[in-house]
Amino acid sequence: MKPIGATPEVTPDYWDEACRHLSKRDRVMKKMIPKFGEARLQSRGDAFTTLARSIVGQQISVKAAQSVWERFAALMQADPGAKSTAIAPAHVAALSQEALRGAGLSARKVEYLRDLAEHFLAGRVHVQQWTQMDDEAIIEELVAIRGIGRWTAEMFLIFYLMRPNVLPLDDVGLLKGISLNYFSGEPVSRAEAREVGEAWAPYRSVATWYIWRSLDPLPVEY
Repeated sequence: MKPIGATPEVTPDYWDEACRHLSKRDRVMKKMIPKFGEARLQSRGDAFTTLARSIVGQQISVKAAQSVWERFAALMQADPGAKSTAIAPAHVAALSQEALRGAGLSARKVEYLRDLAEHFLAGRVHVQQWTQMDDEAIIEELVAIRGIGRWTAEMFLIFYLMRPNVLPLDDVGLLKGISLNYFSGEPVSRAEAREVGEAWAPYRSVATWYIWRSLDPLPVEY
């Protein structure tokens, strides 16, 4: 997902070291990593926009999510008080339910977006402190927001904060990729996936990214 008013892409400074580590520790990774050349995880945008997009895109197709997002973002541009095309919590909080519903958002997603905006405006998420907080503490803050579960919080850790050691065991793609690459296509349990992931530490996010690439060579962006 490429946010409105996006900042330039940022790539993790640990990526090359992670690839060397994974190639030494894991035979599958040693073969997999070279297939994707210079491709890297990329982060862009801002925290609020990234989380808002994750809510807008829930339980609908990528194409539908993009259409709704564009109409939602257009509301920000129509706001005479908006100084840029970036999505700001105050803009969302100021919009009426009718305007948000008119963009194609369900009543529940309107509630979720307003709750997200309220958390940011009230300082209940500590964006400036996230660099000093551990992964679980950030997840705890994010799942307190309506519409954000652990999986969404883990995607945020990987794609926005670029945390190196996240293993999203609720991710269907990760489990499928581990099944195909490590278990000859046999179904795998979360426990088995966790065991495979132990060899990837402290770069489990990087290994997860390559597992996703093995299923779909096109990198995902949030």
